[in-house]
Amino acid sequence: MKNFFKFILLLLVLLIAFVGIYYVVNNEKLPEGKQGVEADALATKMLSAINNEAFKNTEVIEWSFRGVHNYKWYKQQERVSVSWDNNWVELFFKNPDKNKVFIDGKEVNNPALIKTATDFFNNDSFWLVAPHKVFDNGVERSLVKHNDKDALMVTYTSGGTTPGDSYLWILDENGFPTDYKMWTKIIPIGGVSATWSDWKTTEAGFKLPTKHTLSLFGMELNMGEVKASNPNADNLANEILKAINHEAYKKTNTIEWSFAGRRNYKWDKKNHIVEVSWDTTKVILHPNNLEKSAVFFNDKNSSSKNTETIKKAESLFNNDSFWLVAPHKLFEDGIIRTTENIDNKQALRVTYTTGGSTPGDSYVWLLDENNVPKSYLMYLKSRVQKGNTEGMPATWEDWITTESGALLPTNHSFGNGGKLSMGTVKGYN
Repeated sequence: MKNFFKFILLLLVLLIAFVGIYYVVNNEKLPEGKQGVEADALATKMLSAINNEAFKNTEVIEWSFRGVHNYKWYKQQERVSVSWDNNWVELFFKNPDKNKVFIDGKEVNNPALIKTATDFFNNDSFWLVAPHKVFDNGVERSLVKHNDKDALMVTYTSGGTTPGDSYLWILDENGFPTDYKMWTKIIPIGGVSATWSDWKTTEAGFKLPTKHTLSLFGMELNMGEVKASNPNADNLANEILKAINHEAYKKTNTIEWSFAGRRNYKWDKKNHIVEVSWDTTKVILHPNNLEKSAVFFNDKNSSSKNTETIKKAESLFNNDSFWLVAPHKLFEDGIIRTTENIDNKQALRVTYTTGGSTPGDSYVWLLDENNVPKSYLMYLKSRVQKGNTEGMPATWEDWITTESGALLPTNHSFGNGGKLSMGTVKGYN
């Protein structure tokens, strides 16, 4: 028995020695950083890279943490459903009197489980959306040199479950986070790193991480089936499509119109070939294969490539068709849909993240009583970058039902008194 206790004591000594050596070798001192404009600029660059605007407007986010804690976060309503084991807690952040606790499906009064659910959410949501929290109240940002590159140190001086924790965000050349180093109360070793590399693009138009790998013994944190969506916005968008008979539009073979009397179009929509004409120029445009496009001057086929003319026709078509069919494009790829309340009425904001001539533009659609668009406010990226944050108004007037059954507008007007005619609009099969 004495030898057994000696053996156990030896194991304890070896374990303590191993822990001590591991701590000395791996523990990193919290680096000093410089607060100010440069740190805030790097934080802003990261927010832009992760599409923070889409995150702020997201309605619902779902995930789980290590397959144990499950979440459905109604972000705009500031409430979250948390479930684990046989427990289910509804947290209302702004109205805690509404909090509810269920055990085995039966509602109970259990303040301890409310605190447990709150602590779970504070920790587990941080592993999902931490990059979006760098400008939260009580957050300090500083610039740190890491491997001769700028990195962002973020210190939480208040809020959450563990105020005082610091994180050093490592970013790629575009400002996108790839991993961070941690100095936290819960982990005694400073500088433990965790990856932020397994991202998923959500329906709401921004990315969320699906798992993290820690440098501490290779521990992995799985975030489960990550989702982010805007169901209310999608429902409103579908109501708009129904009002303008989008099903008929999808089946329409040919659309004709003109733009301000300066350009004329005949769009073989079924085969996506467009006849674009202005002045003495006509282009048979193949948007999906520009090499097949043909250019005519004074109705004579040009033998040269005329690349610039083809590019011009493509740009004109992208712009001028938008003024005709934009409401029919609400569910195209690269579009984020969110709702807004304007004059006590629900409006739809549509943001184009990719495609077209000016990705980054957004439009807030205002609707009539039948959900037909009557106007929109344009938030053009070029204007916003110059500090012009007010939306430019434009009407969508004089809708007609085409021969094919689709609704299309024939006129627009602007806040400065300008008018834009789409000419004689036709849609047929």
